[in-house]
Amino acid sequence: MSVQTISSPVIKPSRSSMSGFHVAFVVAWAVCLIFYFTQYAVRSAPSVMLPELRDAFGLTTMGLSSLLGMYYYTYSTFAIISGAALDRWGAKYTIPIGIFLLAIGIVMFGLGVSWMANVGRLLQGAGAAFAFVGAVYLATHGFPARYLATAIGFTQCLGMLGGSAGQFAVGPLVHGGPVSWEQFWLYAGIFTLVVAVVMLLVTPRQDPSEHSKTSIWHMFAPYKTVLSNPQSYLCGFSAGLLFLPTTIGTMIWGVAFLRQGWSVDAAEAVTRASMIPLGWVIGAPVLGYLADHYGRRKPVLFAGIALMLVTGAAAIYLPPNSLPPYIIGFLFGFGSGAAMIPYSIIKEVNPDNVKGSATGAINFLVFSMSAFGAPAAGWLLQKLAGGGALTLDIFEKGANAAIVCIIVGAILALFLRETGFAARKA
Repeated sequence: MSVQTISSPVIKPSRSSMSGFHVAFVVAWAVCLIFYFTQYAVRSAPSVMLPELRDAFGLTTMGLSSLLGMYYYTYSTFAIISGAALDRWGAKYTIPIGIFLLAIGIVMFGLGVSWMANVGRLLQGAGAAFAFVGAVYLATHGFPARYLATAIGFTQCLGMLGGSAGQFAVGPLVHGGPVSWEQFWLYAGIFTLVVAVVMLLVTPRQDPSEHSKTSIWHMFAPYKTVLSNPQSYLCGFSAGLLFLPTTIGTMIWGVAFLRQGWSVDAAEAVTRASMIPLGWVIGAPVLGYLADHYGRRKPVLFAGIALMLVTGAAAIYLPPNSLPPYIIGFLFGFGSGAAMIPYSIIKEVNPDNVKGSATGAINFLVFSMSAFGAPAAGWLLQKLAGGGALTLDIFEKGANAAIVCIIVGAILALFLRETGFAARKA
């Protein structure tokens, strides 16, 4: 196993080194995890300040959901751009540019001006799109293939930890804490700028021969390979449906469901809602490890889906507080970690030279669904409420859509190709 150091100006892995670890890329991957953590935190943080945002911008239920959902419009679009850019130019400058866009968007969102909040949310999504795609790209270059699903699971683990922190840590800060909601966004933006600088310093240069020298338009050519493969669509739509109960249900409406539906006080509602992304923190790497260890992707995926269905239905349909309040959310989040397994599958059903584009494609498909799902959820709740207050009955009726998403996601997953090493040996 050969090892490249961070001080090397150019890294060009040899055939023999690809079977081992590349320390420089692993270090860059670790810093990129901070980027991923941060973007997930600012993605979920608005859920704990919905009343403040509603008052500051004068929004209805649908308007508020649409504002927060704007994140996913640019996130899904730039998932395509980020994957192509990484395949074309590498990670050295591509990822820091994404972090810089995120930082500017964070600051703009906290200025309290309606149009700036909209633009800021769009910039947040655009910059954040480089986080997961960049982390997977760096992991692919830094880790042996046998650890790839585990590395992807651990990446999502840190991201969802950020999603959890965006609720349980931010809630106390802005509700009677030392900062206002506007100050939170300013400080978060400054921190993100620092991460951008560190990312630029530690990311190794790659040999130019690794990247295409064709025109900019040709950098999107790998998507023709990825998107002409029916398995890519199955991976994207299945994962997208499994993400919706978290990206929309928890990260936007989870706290409101507990406060207005179950009459839970603000602090406890934030803590309970944060259990779901915290469950992802454990579930994503554990399920990724099991998929690697046993060499089978689909059985682990279906086990996670089954856990989502059982715990999700229990939370929605059983009487409030009839189950342990923290355990049920944690278990739902744990099972949701299985949504990351299609991210491994799409890389394995496509050629090695389109790794970045494959990840970009699945992110585009997954978060396009979230982009349209956010305003749709707001519209559904507003229609069910008939202009009135959001009650437990309204939330329960709206949550039926989450159960449908999980079931349809499971049906699509039936048609995925098994790509684990045990199946290839068989």
